[in-house]
Amino acid sequence: MAAEPSTPATIAVVGRPDFSDLLTLARAYCDFYHASPTDAALTTLFEALCQDPDREGVQLIARDAAGQALGFATLYWTWSTTLATRIGVMNDLFVVPKARGSGLAERLIRACSEHCTRRGATVLAWQTAPDNRRAQRLYERIGAIREEWIDYSLPVPQTPEE
Repeated sequence: MAAEPSTPATIAVVGRPDFSDLLTLARAYCDFYHASPTDAALTTLFEALCQDPDREGVQLIARDAAGQALGFATLYWTWSTTLATRIGVMNDLFVVPKARGSGLAERLIRACSEHCTRRGATVLAWQTAPDNRRAQRLYERIGAIREEWIDYSLPVPQTPEE
């Protein structure tokens, strides 16, 4: 992994007091991927992870020495049938532009890996967009293994709330 960033950053599990800063980071992340969930939907996600980190997963937030939010990662717990083991899925990794190249992304990935170890997950998995070359270079530099799966998704009908 790359050297530590020149400006020390702390990485902590997200708590409710972090939601406002996390929402700003998540909105920038969603903008990058041309996604537009509502703030309420994002906050519901944050709340679910805060309420049940053992079952749902955890979010991590990175802050500089002054407390400014610099990045976040979201880690979900699941199982892999082909490995017959619990795995962690790093669904989100985002670092603000001014902190990119500082080693912070590597530190967030390492923190996710450490959470996987504590949780008994044997693999940390994630995906990125095919055109996100900068992220791919980072992942290759830290020794991540590129997979060749093709992703599909299927929207499912929602039952109207009563």
